Parts: sequence; structure tokens; C-alpha cells
Amino acid sequence: MAPPTFGTLLYAVEDGIATITLNRPERMNAFTGEMMEDLLRAFDLTDRDDAVGGVIVTGQGERAFCAGYDLADAGAFARAREDGEIPRDIAGLVCLRIFDSLKPVVGACNGAAAGIGVTLQLPMDIRLASANARYGLVFGRRGITMEGASAWFLPRIVGPSTALEWVYSGRVFPAQEALERGLIRSIHAPQDLLPAARAILREIIDNSAPVAVALHRQLIYRTMGEAHPMEAHRRESRAIFKRGLSRDAAEGVGAFLEKRPPVFPDTAPADLPDIWEGWEKPEYK
Repeated sequence: MAPPTFGTLLYAVEDGIATITLNRPERMNAFTGEMMEDLLRAFDLTDRDDAVGGVIVTGQGERAFCAGYDLADAGAFARAREDGEIPRDIAGLVCLRIFDSLKPVVGACNGAAAGIGVTLQLPMDIRLASANARYGLVFGRRGITMEGASAWFLPRIVGPSTALEWVYSGRVFPAQEALERGLIRSIHAPQDLLPAARAILREIIDNSAPVAVALHRQLIYRTMGEAHPMEAHRRESRAIFKRGLSRDAAEGVGAFLEKRPPVFPDTAPADLPDIWEGWEKPEYK
């Protein structure tokens, strides 16, 4: 089967890892409406493909991960709807889709990231940076406000004080500050960035059951805003009961007792149990 093609992305799957590369280097990988559509489709592919155990998102070249919204794109900040309703923020549509991924997502920020170039990384599980990376939540300097559901993601990652400082000022800051404030996990030489991202995913893919990984991702993201740990207890009770009866559980215990690597038979989404009755899945349209 021929690999899928996109107008604004490169997409490749190798050894269980899908690499999605923002591919508009002549515009510093700036974001457009077409890129939104491509990213939504790419994450649909990674969810459906049992050969994919994890996803890396990076940018083409060493100059930029994503320089923000391409201001040459017509209707960059506001696209009127014929029915008069307020249009949904297209950055938010992509970030919500990444949030709902069934596979772990590693962001590999290879260069400049501004505006949506930063907010696009926030729903990714683990964020790495090249020594060339720099970040800017520059919305106020363009006369607009934050997007990509970053008002939800950013303070949860770095705390409200840092989030407010960065969005108030709109200043550009280096990877070292991003590391110190908790936005990223680690900084790497440019040539080491993607190998480091792959190593993280290899540790996950080679040792953990795909369905367990998908459920852990959901449990953490969907319960961390609850007012009481009882909600996490309810969901975990449902999950551990359903997975305790699974083929994966039998294989995991058997592999441990036999001192061999596990070979988990279940896949996501095919074998993913529903532990979220009453939870409304977001729409990406």
C-alpha cells in the first residue's frame, strides 16, 4: 500500500513509530487551514493503524518547528460563517484531536515556535527541543488572544504564573527557559533530537500494552481536572476490571513469570474498553 500523501506534511511509519513532519520550510512551516486538515487526517491514520505504537511531530529543517499562523493565509484569525455563528478556532480543533489520540505523542521542537507553533505542542505527551528552539506566545503582540485550547493546557503544564507572564508579554524565550519552567523535558543537539524522541517511544512500544497506554493517556488527561479523586477511582476501577479479564493481562503475567518479553495481542482502538460512559467526545469539525 502506498504511503499517504499530504500537501503540508511528510508522513512516514518506521519500526512502529509514525513521524509527522510539518513541511512548509519556505514559510518556516507556518500553519494554514490546509495544514489543519492534514493534521486531523494524519492523527486519524495513526489511531487506526495497529502498526503505529507512537507518534513524533516535528518540523522540516533546523530553522523552525512552526513559525505560527501564516499571515498570508486569507482569513488567518477570523473566518466568517454563513449562519452567523462564531467560527471555531482551527488551532483548537487540531489540539483537541491530539488530546484525543490513542497513541502516545512526542513533540520534537527543532527550531522557532511561535503562536500555534507553541500551542500545537501543548497536548503532546512529552516535549523535547533542539538547542536551536525558541518559543513565543506572541498573541498579544498581534492584537489577538491565545488559542489552541492553550488556556486549558498551558497553566496545567507550567503553572498559571508562568503562563500569564508568557502570554502577557508575548516575548520570545529560549529552550533553556522552557526547560527550567517545565514546558519541555530535555534539550538536544539538532542531530540528536529525533533519535531522542524515538528512544522514548521505543521504551514505551517495546514494553507496554497498546491498550493500556491508550487508557493511561485518557485517565490522566480526563481526570486531572476533577474536583475529587473519587472520579479517578471510579474510572480506574472500571478500567482495571475490564483489562484484568483481557488477553493482554494474561500475556503480561505470563511473560513476567516466564521471564520473557511480552507480546501483547490486543490493539487500540479495536480492543479499547469504554470506561467513559457519559463523557461527550469532542468533535473536530
